[in-house]
Amino acid sequence: MIAIVAVIAALLVTTLLTVGPIARSETWRATVTPLASIIGSGFLICGPLLAHEFGSAAFGAMTVLLLLAYAVGAVIRFNIVHVEALSETIATHDPMAWAMRAAQGMLGIAYAVSVAYYLKLLAEFGLKRLPVPDGIHALVANAVVTVIILMFVALTFSGSLKKIEHAAHASVSAKIGVIAGLLAGLAIWWAHHAGSTQMLPPARLSPASIPMLLGLLITVQGFETSRYLGDSYSRTVRVRTMRLAQGISSVIYLAFIGLLTPFLGQAAQAQGVAGILDIMSFVAPILGIFVLIGAVASQLSAAIADSIGAGGLVVEVSRRMLGVRGAFITVCALAIAVVWLTDPFQVVALASRAFALFYAMQAGLALWASLRTGAGGRTARAGFVAIGLVCLVAAAAGAPAEG
Repeated sequence: MIAIVAVIAALLVTTLLTVGPIARSETWRATVTPLASIIGSGFLICGPLLAHEFGSAAFGAMTVLLLLAYAVGAVIRFNIVHVEALSETIATHDPMAWAMRAAQGMLGIAYAVSVAYYLKLLAEFGLKRLPVPDGIHALVANAVVTVIILMFVALTFSGSLKKIEHAAHASVSAKIGVIAGLLAGLAIWWAHHAGSTQMLPPARLSPASIPMLLGLLITVQGFETSRYLGDSYSRTVRVRTMRLAQGISSVIYLAFIGLLTPFLGQAAQAQGVAGILDIMSFVAPILGIFVLIGAVASQLSAAIADSIGAGGLVVEVSRRMLGVRGAFITVCALAIAVVWLTDPFQVVALASRAFALFYAMQAGLALWASLRTGAGGRTARAGFVAIGLVCLVAAAAGAPAEG
């Protein structure tokens, strides 16, 4: 029954988002980019990591993380309206113009780190079912990721990377369909086992919990991509669809953590960032397959998108002193360095810190724009200061989870 419902749900949602009227709407097209960035396999690694750190309070911890992300999204939405308008009027030597370019440079670095993060997770999920000895597991995973990144570089010389980017973009609907099938399968398990008692781990909160939670910021990141879709969509559309993307992703994250509740005890004991595969395979083998397909597809598509985005930002920040190919190679070299210098848990925290610093810079720009134009008022400015401080704390103290 679980397998049948999961497959039907996946096919229905994929079809609806691919060929239905939703797929042809401007709102959906503008929502897809930030939604695809937010919904990677981050929602899969959150379950075990939060269960390990917070026990049965994992749902509450996920809620706090999503609220922080929504608050940061509000800063980005303010900047879409006000900072973008300022950028069109101020001179290139204006201090604020330099601050804007610095923020772009930071985002380029964050994207490069996130490429390593995405591909590290892809390797962990891909190798989970293979008989790789523990002693060489990390070496094999890093080698796999390096080969993939070098393939990206090779594609820049063939001119084929854009085609892959388009294919990755088109796979978003299928990815969301897979997630829908996964949630439907878990819901059926709940219905079938209604009333059964499950031993849940106790709720936990320690001084190390907050840095660890901030270290998971990367798993709900991606909404900022709406900020850089100005060539395709109006500011009003981007603000509305970013809010929609965050709303949809929040529902998915909370539904998954909520449906995972009976398995929090197992999740807390799961080994590695791909431990969710074992849990889903226990519920139904088909769900394990869904997790594997969804994780690999989402990580590969996100890595391609972020590597191209990072390359584009490096070109802009360098004032085109670096060409597209040179910028892309620079980004890939940084990603490879991150791959070999971090383990899967450390790269999650490092990517989170990089984006937290970018978000802090965005909060600073929002405060600057508000003071300069009078937009937002005192309440908004207080909010920008608070969010900026939280992001600075996340950048300084975001900690890797213990695997």
